[in-house]
Amino acid sequence: MAPEREWAVIVSPYAWAASLKGSGSLAGFDTDVDVPFSEIFDHLDLVAMGNIELTNGQWGVYFDGQYVKTSQSEDVFAHEIGLDITTTTLSAGAFYKAYEQQLGGDTVFGKPRTLSIEPTAGVRWTELKADVQAFGLRTKKSADWTDPFVGLRMNADLTERWNLFAEADVGGFDVGSKVSVNAQAYLGYRTMMFGHPTILRAGYRLLYQDYENDDFTGANKFRWDVSQHGPVIGLSMRF
Repeated sequence: MAPEREWAVIVSPYAWAASLKGSGSLAGFDTDVDVPFSEIFDHLDLVAMGNIELTNGQWGVYFDGQYVKTSQSEDVFAHEIGLDITTTTLSAGAFYKAYEQQLGGDTVFGKPRTLSIEPTAGVRWTELKADVQAFGLRTKKSADWTDPFVGLRMNADLTERWNLFAEADVGGFDVGSKVSVNAQAYLGYRTMMFGHPTILRAGYRLLYQDYENDDFTGANKFRWDVSQHGPVIGLSMRF
């Protein structure tokens, strides 16, 4: 009989300074979505992000949540057009360690250094609320959709302290959005915090979504074709 694996909870708060680039359409108003990284903190109104993972080392489940509120404005023909965007993204998925190779030696946490590959699958729910003010008019619209996704995760122990984690998935498939792409990579450093094994992380993340919803008149057309990408910092604490 195989030895029973120990379950652990990994809590990962993080901050993602994502720029927004793309286009949107709201009830007949077409607008560019352009919030560069250099200006993200000028446009950012509120943000909350975090990830929780439950794993026994062979397989596990995870939940990821983001809430971001931004505002921007631009002048068009001497008129100011304002765009406020509130995005809520919740993801849930499962993974299985399909491949593992010993790299020799141990980490500072006393575990063997390894390289592992983990297929993953899940769903990502997005709620988008947009508020457009243009030419004396104000239009509000909200939409939400759920995308199934499939992908891969890779984890490599570079040294006893340094770690590399990467993940990529693709979804949508016209179930929710036309297509969604999520990719991220982090360099991590192992240490102890408050008596718990912790990995301090820094990296980069991209999330692209192409979603469109329309009625037969076209008057209520809603389009979100936007890439969010930028640096990420955070930590993962094991309990």
